[in-house]
Amino acid sequence: MNLNSRRHPVARKIVSMCVAASAVWCASASQAADQPVVGLITKTDTNPFFVKMKQGAEAAASKDGAKLITAAGKFDGDNASQVTAIENMMTAGAKAILITPSDTKAIVPSIKKARAAGVMVVALDTPTDPQDATDALFATDNFKAGVLIGKYAKAAMNGKPAKIATLDLAPGVSVGVLRHNGFLEGFGVKEGDPSIVCSQDTRGDQSKGQTAMENCLQKSPDINVVYTINEPAAAGAYRALKAAGKDKSVMIVSIDGGCEGVRNVKAGAIAATSQQYPLKMASLGVTAGVEYAKTGKKVSGYQDTGVTLITDKAMSGVDSKDTKYGLDNCWGNK
Repeated sequence: MNLNSRRHPVARKIVSMCVAASAVWCASASQAADQPVVGLITKTDTNPFFVKMKQGAEAAASKDGAKLITAAGKFDGDNASQVTAIENMMTAGAKAILITPSDTKAIVPSIKKARAAGVMVVALDTPTDPQDATDALFATDNFKAGVLIGKYAKAAMNGKPAKIATLDLAPGVSVGVLRHNGFLEGFGVKEGDPSIVCSQDTRGDQSKGQTAMENCLQKSPDINVVYTINEPAAAGAYRALKAAGKDKSVMIVSIDGGCEGVRNVKAGAIAATSQQYPLKMASLGVTAGVEYAKTGKKVSGYQDTGVTLITDKAMSGVDSKDTKYGLDNCWGNK
């Protein structure tokens, strides 16, 4: 049997060209033809969290000998750009696509199309709805992240009656729901409890966080605990509290572990934050994608990439690390 007939068309072309070319050129060209292609699609390319994720993917691709293709939405929630990115990556021959879905439901048909075409799809950070729409999920346990700051806030209150404001993400987004519910679980209250005096959506934005906090203070001036979906929303909340002269009497807890957020913990603007690790999510995803491209073995299910409570005021019974650890392991501008 002619062995060339069993090769990929690109490989056959390379073999025929090798007859008249140098051995060095042949080796490099053959390697390029066999190089696994992995795609990374983030919600945006400006958020430091996703910048760090991209860095992790680039480092892993370089180490594993893969070609990395990247794309991002124009803004958080830009599903259309992510749909286009999946189509472009399939055309470019990606064997695996890693994605942080902006719209956890609307992206599912595109993911199903890619998987039906033999592409392994892994969600990073944010699960799709349903979660099993992707082959696997590499992410922080967002519920646990919420539980940690809920437990911390409960311990810090030391039996004092709570007046809680929750500054959330947006309706129906899985990350926001998990973090919110985790906080309530950790604090020991249920949705609708009278201690929750205000809830506002912020889309994780600092200016919207400030407006939400201002609205909550107008509704309930005696708020003393503020849960925030992320550290930008926490920074906005702190600005509103400071302007109202309440920054010393209200405790803010948050989730992310970015360098700016950890610095705000160190400065006392945020009491505690749950730190997550985007670089690890992406590097594990790329490695899994390369293995699939080479062996056909798919990764499956959920892989917890870790979460650590960061605070300089540790509470008994709540595991935590200080801001030195947080700054050593943070993402964004150090």
